[in-house]
Formats: sequence, structure tokens, C-alpha cells
Amino acid sequence: MSVPGHANIFVIGDTATIDVGHGKPAPGIAPAAKQQGTHVARTIKRRLAGDSQPRAFRYRHAGDLATIGKRSAVIDFGWCKLRGWIAWWVWGMAHIYFLIGLRNRLAVALSWLWIYITGSRSACLITQVDHRDPLTQDRDH
Repeated sequence: MSVPGHANIFVIGDTATIDVGHGKPAPGIAPAAKQQGTHVARTIKRRLAGDSQPRAFRYRHAGDLATIGKRSAVIDFGWCKLRGWIAWWVWGMAHIYFLIGLRNRLAVALSWLWIYITGSRSACLITQVDHRDPLTQDRDH
């Protein structure tokens, strides 16, 4: 994952094209980027310990999850395929599981539960545009 000619510069995620076998690149999804980040971190640790032997990156695809509407999703783990309401719940649980920290997990879970029960979102969106000239805006106040 080093940039050619620059062994100490690494590229991961959407900016990287890494062949994972059969001429296919690693997909541009978060799980692939996380695996690439782990690989690069281990590479840096080994280099700092004096081990400069390069090791190949191996991508492990855990499956596909996608929402397809309100309270509906599709899941394909290869060995198990789900769709509809139950897939939507699995999708939500998976996303909460991969959040960092108990506080974040609880905050998101409670927020999503509130939206599910009440049908109302807790966030407000500003949808009006201020059409005043920014150069004269300060003089108006």
C-alpha cells in the first residue's frame, strides 16, 4: 500500500486501487478501508521494530448490507441472504455495533429507537437561504 517510489507514504480507502485477486480491486467500502488501515498500521509497527519484509494485503469480504427504503434492507453474507424488515434490523444492529464507544452506541441506538417509535426525527434542518450580499451584510447590523 506504499506509493511507488515513496515507501513511507501509504494510500488506503477510496484513493487506493489494490488487486485482491483475479484482477479485481478491493471495493470502495468502509470495511475494506478499515482492513487496509489495519494492514498499514501493522506494516509501520513492523518497520519500526526493524522488520522491513513486505507482506501482501488480503481483503476478507464479510458481506453486503444496504437499506432500500423505510424499514427495509437487503443483506447478502453469501451463506445467508435476507431482505425486508428483519434485514433492516440486522443492518441497524451491525451499524451500531461498529460505532466506537459505548456512549456513541447508546446515543445512536436511542435516537434511532425514538425515530422508530414516534416517526419524528430529533434533528432540525435549516432550509431557508439568506439572499443578502455578504459584503453588505455586516453594515446592516
